[in-house]
Amino acid sequence: MTSTREQILHLLKTDGPMTVSDLAEKLDITEMAVRRHLNTLERDQMIGSRLLRQAMGRPTSQFYLTDKADEYFPKNYHTFALSLLEDIEETEGPEAVERLFERRKDRLTKEFQDAFRGKTWEEQVKTLAKLQDEKGYMVRLEKRSDGSYELTELNCPIAQVANRYQQACACEIGWFRNMLDADVDRTECKAKGGQHCVYVIKPKNN
Repeated sequence: MTSTREQILHLLKTDGPMTVSDLAEKLDITEMAVRRHLNTLERDQMIGSRLLRQAMGRPTSQFYLTDKADEYFPKNYHTFALSLLEDIEETEGPEAVERLFERRKDRLTKEFQDAFRGKTWEEQVKTLAKLQDEKGYMVRLEKRSDGSYELTELNCPIAQVANRYQQACACEIGWFRNMLDADVDRTECKAKGGQHCVYVIKPKNN
């Protein structure tokens, strides 16, 4: 993070909508300084605001990222990929797109199987989190009180593809299940209106 504005964008991405006082506390700067940066980001259409009603006191503004700001974060897809999938669907039918993502899942399984082989399930989970983070998913991994893990992908590098072809989401969770000696459930999906993609991972004997 090279500037306060970048830090604000990162905080809104990782922590979700925040108020001026929330941001001031996180950044350890004055609320006046935060407002100055927010005004610039709002002018550049990187953030929006909405009123947050509170149990006591007056409503306060809560700030969130716009679609334009989403382009600031890591992406490794191109519009070419989406156009290509649309061409395949038009000429070969939706079944061809389905087969393509199934093939991708199998390829990923073979490509990374050595990285998971011989590891405990917890080591496998951490390996998966590291791989996804390196691919730009901005992964947050937390161990829960019951011993399971919650893996949150704060960014989706293939968001445009996944929004149009949710077979991409099925491919991802299928690959997770292939690689991990664990039960994997997706509890939130960005392509289906969630804020992030969230997975709960438990050992198979639970």
